[in-house]
Amino acid sequence: MHTHSFPEITLLISHYNRSQSLARLVHLVDELGLEFGNIIVTDDGSRPEHVEKLQNLQREKGFTLLTVPKNMGMGHNFNKGQDAVKTEYTLFIEEDFVPNPSFVPALSKALSILKENPEMDIARFYAYFKYPYLRPIGDGFAEMQFSPFKAGYRKFFMYSDHPHLRRSTFFQKFGRFREDTRPDKTEYLMMMSFLHNKGKGVFFEAYQDLLTQSNSSEEPSTISREFWRQTDNIFVTAARNLYRHFKMNRDYLMGRK
Repeated sequence: MHTHSFPEITLLISHYNRSQSLARLVHLVDELGLEFGNIIVTDDGSRPEHVEKLQNLQREKGFTLLTVPKNMGMGHNFNKGQDAVKTEYTLFIEEDFVPNPSFVPALSKALSILKENPEMDIARFYAYFKYPYLRPIGDGFAEMQFSPFKAGYRKFFMYSDHPHLRRSTFFQKFGRFREDTRPDKTEYLMMMSFLHNKGKGVFFEAYQDLLTQSNSSEEPSTISREFWRQTDNIFVTAARNLYRHFKMNRDYLMGRK
C-alpha cells in the first residue's frame, strides 16, 4: 500500500455517541495510506459505552483522545479540539463521513493551494449544494467569490462545518466557536464571522465525490432540526427560502453576532 504523508496536517475528528462510525473513519484513513502529523479525536461527553470503545480504539491506533465528563456543546467540542492542534494545518472531519480514494489527491492539491496562496483560509471538500459563485482554478477546485450584492442567500455559505482543510491559525482571524448556543447557530455565527473578516477559500466543484456522509439506524445523526428546516413541502420551502434571504442579508449588513 502506498503511503501519503501529510506531516503539516492534523486530522481533527469531532465525535459524539457514534463510536462505530468513528472506528470506520479511522480504519479507512489507514486503508487509504493517509499519515498525518497527528490525529485528534475530540469527544463531547459521549455515553460510557461509546467512551469505552473510543479508549479501546485509541490503544489500537494511538491517536490523541480528548474527553469531557459531560456534554458541553458542539462549540466547546470544536474549540478544545482545535486548541490541541500543533501543526500548521487542520483537516476537520466529523465522525460520520467516509473518505473515498479520490479524496487523497484532492487533499494534496488543497494543501498546495493553501501553501501557495497565503490569503486563502480554507479548502472545502463536501457540501449539500454547490456554492453559487465560483472561479475555477484547476484540478477540480474553484475559488469562492462573495459579494453582498450577488443574488440569493446561498452566497453566504462560504464557511461550513462539513469536511475542510484550514489553517490552524483560524481562530486568530475568525474567533472561536460560540459555546452558548445550539449547533446550527454555532455554525451560522462562524459563517458570518468568516464573511465579516473577509475570509477566502476554495471549493471542490464535484462536492459529493470525495466523501460520503453515512448515518445508520444504529448510529443516526446526533443533530435534530425542526420540521420547517427539513420538509420539501413547496409552500414551506418557498417561505423558508424567503426568510433565509432576508435574515442572512440583514445579519450580514448589520454585523449581527
